[in-house]
Amino acid sequence: MTHQPDRRRALRMLGALALGLAGGALAQQGSALKGLEATLYKSPTCGCCGEYVKFLQAQGVKVKVVLQDDLSPLKRRYRIPPQAQSCHTMRVGGYTVEGHVPLAALQKLLRERPRIDGIALPGMPSGTPGMPGPKTEPYRVLALVKGRLEPFVTL
Repeated sequence: MTHQPDRRRALRMLGALALGLAGGALAQQGSALKGLEATLYKSPTCGCCGEYVKFLQAQGVKVKVVLQDDLSPLKRRYRIPPQAQSCHTMRVGGYTVEGHVPLAALQKLLRERPRIDGIALPGMPSGTPGMPGPKTEPYRVLALVKGRLEPFVTL
């Protein structure tokens, strides 16, 4: 009978360890972008881009906003194909990020650091960060690879 308290104590310790590890993983996931610096290029008249900036800042990203009337030269410079272009372009962690890219895709990009130029979410899908409305379809985030588009992640 003396083994019963030892077993209970061991189970409690294992449970506490599991909770601690899970809590640490969740805390780390939530702060994955904290402290990053980004530059976001947008039109002075675009309101949804401002909402995307607020979303990034809430994740702990330090965002420098550059207002430009014509983003076309920038999109050519970063080789963003016309079918992937959106209302704003961001540079973060050495990558180009085009459009209202969700948090999970940004985290995947910066965690895995693939050999690509960046990622894009074409259009302005409902429910993405900075865009009103509910999510109505899967978000197909594309990889930018030397002027070409390849699948990156579907969320």
